[in-house]
Amino acid sequence: MLLLRPLRQTPRAATAALSASTARACAPRSSNVAFSFRRAYAARGASATFPTIDTCPSPTCSCAPTPSFPEGFEIDHTTPLNGLMPAHAQQVLICTGKDDWPSKIEDDNDGQNHAAMLRDLIGRGGPYSDPFHNISVLNVSFPPSSSSSSSSPSANQNTKNTSIYLLPDFKYLPALSSSPDHLKALVKAHLLPEKLHPVHDHSPPAKREALLRDPSYADQIPGPGIRDIRNEVIVLICGHGGRDQRCGVYGPLLRGEFEKRLAESSSTPEEKIDVLKGAAAAPAEQQLDHARNNGEESSKTWGARVGLISHIGGHKFAGNVIVYIPPGLKLSGSDAPHPLAGHGIWYGRVEPKHVEGIVKETIKKGNVIKELFRGAIKRGGEILRLPL
Repeated sequence: MLLLRPLRQTPRAATAALSASTARACAPRSSNVAFSFRRAYAARGASATFPTIDTCPSPTCSCAPTPSFPEGFEIDHTTPLNGLMPAHAQQVLICTGKDDWPSKIEDDNDGQNHAAMLRDLIGRGGPYSDPFHNISVLNVSFPPSSSSSSSSPSANQNTKNTSIYLLPDFKYLPALSSSPDHLKALVKAHLLPEKLHPVHDHSPPAKREALLRDPSYADQIPGPGIRDIRNEVIVLICGHGGRDQRCGVYGPLLRGEFEKRLAESSSTPEEKIDVLKGAAAAPAEQQLDHARNNGEESSKTWGARVGLISHIGGHKFAGNVIVYIPPGLKLSGSDAPHPLAGHGIWYGRVEPKHVEGIVKETIKKGNVIKELFRGAIKRGGEILRLPL
């Protein structure tokens, strides 16, 4: 029996149509050679200069046991981790309020989701795909803001709203609909590069214009607007059990351990770290904003948010953890700048026994732990590794 596609376009179909029309205005896209070059360049990376310690301190607390896995799912404890992180200029975190997803996140909700539609635009073959400016689109367990539940003025019954984090730009967008026009506006206003790689110097003007950032598109995103993330450390743990059982086991285990150790990490009120739960507009976040607006010493009062994310690569190095330290953050209980402010630190082979050490050394003091270090990213998308 012949099945006919409905004439009414779904949001993803409309996005695909927009992708096709934009692509026709541009020259042929870069070859796979460019993607291979990008991956090789990322593995090399630039040398980092932040403070380090060789090994993670032994825990002083009673932590959860290290899980074991069946044959074929062992953790790789021999491959050197330094530099083993994928190249990306930015991560887009889509707030889903869920702890797990299908193996391919774009298959969630029968393909009608923000991840699928964004990948249609910026993924390989999309009209805004640039092998020298890779954007990583991920799902995160953080719930959407309450402001995302109300429909935008131009949204219809086929669009859905959610909240978005942009890292390491340290931006938060409380409400973004799945309207193709709004997704394109996000890409053009916030995701594309401000300057193209020299390989594009001889590209046609239409292609260069399509691949460059245009801040004026921000006006086309309805709602409360994008805001900076301040005084809020973000800890992300790969918990994508639908993709690999090692991450599915380690993700929830490490999330609970991080929340516990963060809450216990302060001996004085000045060093307190509030573990923030719920959406970013929750009361705890508003309290931090209130303190800042009233000129209080909010730089000494931190918030920390811990969430599970979808696949980031390197199942065999589970648990995989990314710690984002916001720019401008000061050391706990001090006026000194945090050594890792503005960075995202990637760790691999993290076990429950390492969590206390990561909280004390990396989050509180700004020391990178060499034995766990996969790489780092700073604002602007520069990938860092430790000197060999």
